[in-house]
Amino acid sequence: MSATAIEAVGLTKRYSSVTAVDDLSFSVREGSVTGFLGPNGAGKTTTLRMVLGLARPTAGEATVAGRRYVELDDPARTVGANLEVAGAHPGRSGRNHLRALAAMAGIPASRVDEVLRLVELDSAADRRAGKYSLGMRQRLGLAATLLGDPRVLVLDEPANGLDPQGIRWLRDFLRAMAADGRTVLVSSHVLAEVAQTVDDVVVIHRGRLVQQGTVQSLTAAGRGVLVRTPRPDALRDALVREGFAVADAPDGGLVVDGADAARVGELAFAAGVPLHELTPRSTSLEEAFLALTSDPDPAAAPAEKAPPWAGSSPES
Repeated sequence: MSATAIEAVGLTKRYSSVTAVDDLSFSVREGSVTGFLGPNGAGKTTTLRMVLGLARPTAGEATVAGRRYVELDDPARTVGANLEVAGAHPGRSGRNHLRALAAMAGIPASRVDEVLRLVELDSAADRRAGKYSLGMRQRLGLAATLLGDPRVLVLDEPANGLDPQGIRWLRDFLRAMAADGRTVLVSSHVLAEVAQTVDDVVVIHRGRLVQQGTVQSLTAAGRGVLVRTPRPDALRDALVREGFAVADAPDGGLVVDGADAARVGELAFAAGVPLHELTPRSTSLEEAFLALTSDPDPAAAPAEKAPPWAGSSPES
């Protein structure tokens, strides 16, 4: 069983009367890519800031490698984080931006060229960061997180501004990081890409945990089978007799809820019904996410956000 790389226990953050994060507990296992998901205003960025010691919890605690961030002996070599796009001075080159960060962290300057190659930004390294596209600034931010060769990466919306080729590159890059034994916690709104990239998901809504587990476990709810046959009525009768719920598919055929393909095939064979298609179905990550984060009452208050005056001090 994998060890825990990041853990939050009872994490709470209040700004006056606003509760941004409410008694949130979750864990991120080593050597995995974990998607941190939630609607806008759910408390994702506030949570990541508390994990990284940039905001002080009102209650609870978050740890990296079993210790609070402020207690880490060498944080730059333990966890790399990118919570905003690059943050480089527009008049400074990408290379010099990274050199300045490396010098502050006591990291050899030679590491700068290594991370520029890793994020495939070496050909643009001497251009001013102010001339970078949003996608290039995302890569520069990722390069900064890698300077200390950390075992844990915390990334907030790293796919923003990337074109389809860049998104695929990011997916392969994050999977390679996990394959190397590193841990990645990544927030994203690109759910189709998350489904192809992550191992686990943590879903929050209104500052609270609503689901944690593997992508497979999240999308298993609502699993069923799409079946097509020239004798749909006969098959429907056989399935209903066995207690299965059967509905018409929008484009023809039948959808059998809560069944697996093998069982449907066995019942069709026993009833003498020929099959033209038998396809397992599962809920998409997007469907599961929307079901988990939709308010049952349309008049419910909007998600609470940290107010703009919250600031960035560790004392926040």
